[in-house]
Amino acid sequence: MKRFPWWGLLAGLLLSAHAASAHDADILYTQVRRTPDARASEVRQVLTLTAATLGRLIPAGVDVDSDGALSQAELDARPDVLSSGVWDVLPLTAGGAPCARTAQAARARATFVELTATFTCPEGRLRQRYGVLSVLPSGYRVILGSVGEGGAPGALFAEAGQPSLDIPDPGEVSSSAIGGFLGWVGLGMRHIVEGVDHLAFLLAVLLVGGGFKRVLLLVTSFTVAHSLTLGATALGWVVLDGERARWVEAAIALSIIYVAVENLVLREHRHRALVTFLFGMVHGFGFASVLAGYGLGDSVVKGLLGFNLGVELGQALVVAVLLPPLRMLQRRPRAHLGTVRVLSVGILAAGGYWMVQRALG
Repeated sequence: MKRFPWWGLLAGLLLSAHAASAHDADILYTQVRRTPDARASEVRQVLTLTAATLGRLIPAGVDVDSDGALSQAELDARPDVLSSGVWDVLPLTAGGAPCARTAQAARARATFVELTATFTCPEGRLRQRYGVLSVLPSGYRVILGSVGEGGAPGALFAEAGQPSLDIPDPGEVSSSAIGGFLGWVGLGMRHIVEGVDHLAFLLAVLLVGGGFKRVLLLVTSFTVAHSLTLGATALGWVVLDGERARWVEAAIALSIIYVAVENLVLREHRHRALVTFLFGMVHGFGFASVLAGYGLGDSVVKGLLGFNLGVELGQALVVAVLLPPLRMLQRRPRAHLGTVRVLSVGILAAGGYWMVQRALG
């Protein structure tokens, strides 16, 4: 029987430890409102993004004190760099003719920055090219949410390979509802599969998970817990500002350290379901810090449901991959004990690195 490459898994975990910093929101979210029944109509656009993302677009322009946060005074002081760094690379057209930008504003929110602009556009289908994607790291996306006053929130996704979108009329939004929801599901799956710290926690839990029923209990505990905190934060019941989000990230690293230490020092893990639930709530805040950074407006419910479903599907995929070799390994107690020790030491080292990195900011 071919052995599962546990040493390769350990090496990959340690090598990727440096990449698992805070969970940045790699999304720009935008909404469009067009005044109907006018030959040359007014279009208002709202663009929300995190301060970190804006800093990538304008590396040396707005954050004067270099503290990683943006105050209202800093935004008010540099409308010129916001214009050149953001709006000038988001050209909007109608019927193939350019729209004229007539006004712009910026507002600092608790977890993101809200940029607004007003355009005068001729008749015709609206289309926008998101040139900002060529400046941002690969993997960033722009989500076009609701269009039109009172329109149902849809979701269209633009990425570096396809940076332009036709903006539908309000009555056409429903046709993109399924595709938009699946887009949110895909984002949730990506954030769990690419979230090395979350994967390290799951691996640490599963190493001594036991039989199928016990593993199901552990995974369910984690799922219910992070769904609660993810929902509470995304709906605005709990607010994670920059400082709180940083300590949440440090607490996620602490959860990894704790479970790895338990694996090394305890023979029995009867309370593991409770531990998984409590730390699952912390991980939920980590997922929520991503979702809260989008500034979803009236798309928050759809985004929350789709993103959370994607997280669950990604988690199920990880468990499905890891569980069979772990079950086979448990039939060989000495090999299982050695593997638990080696991997737990590696997970402990990675968690310690993340803890120091995040606590120090």
